[in-house]
Amino acid sequence: MLFRGLIGAVAVMAMLIATGEGARAFDDAQYPNLKGQWLRARPPAGVIGQAPFDPDKSWGLAQQAPLTPEYQKVLEASLADQAAGGQGFWPSAKCLAVGMPAIMGPFQPMEFVVLPEVTYVRIDHNRDTRRRIFTDGRDWPAEIEPTWAGYSIGRWTDADRDGRYSVLEVETRGPFKGPRAYDATGLPLHFDNQSIFKERIFRDKDDPKILHDVITTIDHALTRPWTVDKKYVHSPNPRPRWGEVSCAENMNNSMIAIGRESYYMSGDGMLMPVRKNQPPPDLRYFKPSQK
Repeated sequence: MLFRGLIGAVAVMAMLIATGEGARAFDDAQYPNLKGQWLRARPPAGVIGQAPFDPDKSWGLAQQAPLTPEYQKVLEASLADQAAGGQGFWPSAKCLAVGMPAIMGPFQPMEFVVLPEVTYVRIDHNRDTRRRIFTDGRDWPAEIEPTWAGYSIGRWTDADRDGRYSVLEVETRGPFKGPRAYDATGLPLHFDNQSIFKERIFRDKDDPKILHDVITTIDHALTRPWTVDKKYVHSPNPRPRWGEVSCAENMNNSMIAIGRESYYMSGDGMLMPVRKNQPPPDLRYFKPSQK
């Protein structure tokens, strides 16, 4: 009995030592403090409720995205459709996930959870959405399952050389699920869904209430890599409100997607067009109504 008790005591001690070493291995003082709620900075160029991809420029053509001629036409067609009352090339209008990079808009308050092996980025838009940025030193997997957010590998760097991490460098690859757009104007990414995103996430040195996400997009719809600086503001509320968003609850009761067309559900339960001269749905598989 004494021998068994000794073994048990040794086992408990070993567990405590291991737990202590694990706890000491994650010293959160080594990482920048990203706790709390982060909100999209809204400069004058922005629009309330939505965010242009480059926050320092206005919507649509004013973004000056380095698109190829083919995808410049996609953007122009999206803007024309929206001007006529349509949804344009904005997949989220049909309750699809926005994916990368639009997820980093962000449309709703954002939260970072920093752990030694992974950093979570949590944002509510259409549904509970989160990114996993792996910082455990792993290599790229042989195969990547297509997702809206992509597969992200990051590493923390001590840019200031003061013994503390200050920048999270991230690379995100596909294949992605699609289609995807940069913002609600329908500014498109390539339909092959093979984008690559490189990010540098860090707090502003002069104003720590500001968080930067410098995103460089490498995409076959671009003539060159495109870099923008997304900016977020820290909420001063120590107990901020975290809302819940459900696309099915908030949108699907009024907007109906049929094929490539979107229609509006009127108060009497009838489909209405959302733009002038919009064709009705294809009813070839339905019997004609009896008059």
